[in-house]
Amino acid sequence: MSGRRRARDLDLLDALDELPRVPVHDTVWRVVRSERHPLLCGPSLGRWDLGHFDVLYTSFEADGAVAEMYFHLSRQPVFPQTVTFTINEIDVTTRHALRFADLRTLEPLGVGAEGYSGFLYARTREIGDAAAFLGFDGVIAPSARWNCLNLVVFCDSLTPNDLMLKDSRVVDWDSWREKHATT
Repeated sequence: MSGRRRARDLDLLDALDELPRVPVHDTVWRVVRSERHPLLCGPSLGRWDLGHFDVLYTSFEADGAVAEMYFHLSRQPVFPQTVTFTINEIDVTTRHALRFADLRTLEPLGVGAEGYSGFLYARTREIGDAAAFLGFDGVIAPSARWNCLNLVVFCDSLTPNDLMLKDSRVVDWDSWREKHATT
């Protein structure tokens, strides 16, 4: 990644600035390697961040969080059998999240449904970067792996009490796969 930042899309900034800022006080879920603290934020270069600020990727459904991690682990030549992952239940509070209820709400911003489940992240990363610049503290968007919404928290905008770990348990991949084999 180059240290040079491209200029932000002014039309995108204007479009996002017109959208409502919604508060969130809810439970979300996150899957991480067991040795990683589930509330540890970082620049991930995921779907919604350019790697210039700290984020926390979560889902409003436990299966949504598991499905996201399962997808990425399944892309490896061999599914990791010796690495333990935990599913973590987190209370989250945001004050100014940007909400996209479904893929149709992303289309006017240049995000097409046809590439959303793949790795066409350029436009969604620009949206996340613009949203953080405008003072949003997260993005609520459809999961690409499960029929639910995800919440990407922009950690620099939160206070220490905005993320509270409620529960953690080990993910049993075999049971999850078996339970959702027909899903």
